[in-house]
Parts: sequence; structure tokens; C-alpha cells
Amino acid sequence: MKRILLPTDFSDNAYNAIRYAMQFFRNEKCTFYFLHTFTPVSYNVGYLIENPMPYGLEEIARMNSEKEIELIETKIKEEFNNSKHSFERISAFNMLVNEIKDTVERYDIDLIVMGTKGTTGAKEIFIGTHTMYTIKNVKCPVLAVPSGFDFEEPKEILFPTDYNLSSTNKYLPFIKNICDNHTSRLHLLNAYYGIPLDKDQEKIKDFVDNYFKNNAHIFHIADGMDVIEAIEDFQKMNIINMLVMVHNKHSFFENLLFKPVINQIAHHTNIPFLVIPSEKRIGSNKKSEHIDINRKEKENEDIIA
Repeated sequence: MKRILLPTDFSDNAYNAIRYAMQFFRNEKCTFYFLHTFTPVSYNVGYLIENPMPYGLEEIARMNSEKEIELIETKIKEEFNNSKHSFERISAFNMLVNEIKDTVERYDIDLIVMGTKGTTGAKEIFIGTHTMYTIKNVKCPVLAVPSGFDFEEPKEILFPTDYNLSSTNKYLPFIKNICDNHTSRLHLLNAYYGIPLDKDQEKIKDFVDNYFKNNAHIFHIADGMDVIEAIEDFQKMNIINMLVMVHNKHSFFENLLFKPVINQIAHHTNIPFLVIPSEKRIGSNKKSEHIDINRKEKENEDIIA
């Protein structure tokens, strides 16, 4: 049984991601964990010093959070009524990414599904801030669903790769599971800069070819393009329902996430984006390690960005 974490700020954007998850996993037994974090605006250092007992603000916020999550669960059950799905509700006084990390470890979460705001202006961040920090700091696959995206079967999946990945990555079966359950065709895209694959990369390419031998898959080369250009160019020529990447090179991925793009060249942000952590990144953080996200997030930011 899969365990899926669904962070929500009770927005339409977050609810759309939840609906996507229900349809994506409609044929699988899953436990879905609705998660909402709250930090009452009156909670600040000065206030807490002057008021050791903050008049129940936390309890009020918790009650409101629990009520809203219950309403979401009721609405989802009414719309989908799937006996294969069960639900848990989590309301926490915490920063979002810290709580996501704790929840992933506590419940052994298999996947996080989050909504993203997408591109709305002339220049935008590749994906939302909270989604980005989740990808960077949580050792679990993250599926980012663009705002307003209506569910469609992931029949065509684009997988850009430089073949610098591990054959023992524990999340490779998750990609194969998607291909099996949705009869997907996997497009493996390599951005070529005039330097041929080395022996290790060729070995991984052969492994991937054999690993997906029972799934439709095609190897592609994008000549003389960077990864973002290759993704965009491929999507101009092909219908793609999902983008899959392995979070392998830290510096490359940060450049990708932060790179400003105009609407005309941000076509790939309009489809669900699944990010798989590399084996190295999975092992880089022990469960006992604490990541202080508080320094990176503003308390009054939207929960889903």
C-alpha cells in the first residue's frame, strides 16, 4: 500500500493537486495524508515574551485547521468514493517544509504531491518556493502539479537524463510502476554537447534499456542544447503528460529551479513534474539530522507556492 503525503493550504491550487493524486492512484491501494501547517501571525518573539499564555491562539488555529482538513476529506470522498483509498489528517504548528520532512520520516511516505502556482507573469520562478525547498531537503519523490492542470493519463513521459544515475536507486521501481499502471511510454532525453557518453554512462544507458524492456521506451538526443532548451524543444514536437527527473547534480538542479523564464519558453511547467532524489542525496541525510528551514522561509508566505 502506498503512502502519499498531500500538503494543503486550502487553496484551489492545492485542492487541484489532491484531485490529481486521487485520479493518478485510482487503481492502487493508498493511504493519503492530508497535511496543513499553521503559525498564527500573532506568534512572534516579543508577543511570547510578554504573554507566556497566548490566549489559546495555537488551539484556535489548530481547530480551524482540523475543521478545514475534515471538509477536504469529506469533499474528496464524495467526489471519488474509492474503497481502495484511506485517509489520515495532520494539523501541525510548524513551518511547512520542516513538518513535511518529519511526516515523511514518521509515516515512511512514498510520495509527496504538491500544487504549484506555475507561470503567471512575464518572468517567474521555475516552480514555487516551498516546492523547491521540499525537493531540496526531503529525501522522497515529489510530484508537482501545475495550477489548473486537469488530470490526464501519463501516457507519454519525458525523462531527461545524463545517465549519471545509480542502478540501485530505490525509487527507480516507482517510475517503472507508473509505466506499468498507466501503460506509459518513456522518452529518455540526453542533452548532447559534443562529448560522447563515457563507459559508466553507457553502462547505465544499457541498464535502463534492460530495466524498462517490458515498457515502451525510446532514447532521444538533443544536440547542442542545454537541458531546459531540450525539454522545451521536445515538447514542442511531442505531446508529453509528465516530466520526470532525478535530482542528481545539486548545482545544475538549483540553476534549473531558479532560472527566470518567460511564458513562451516555460511550456514544460504546464505538466506534472516528478522529481526523484538520487541515491547519493537519499543517503546524505540521516533521519536524526535536522534541517533548519526556518532561516530560508518567511513565516507569512503562502503554504503552497
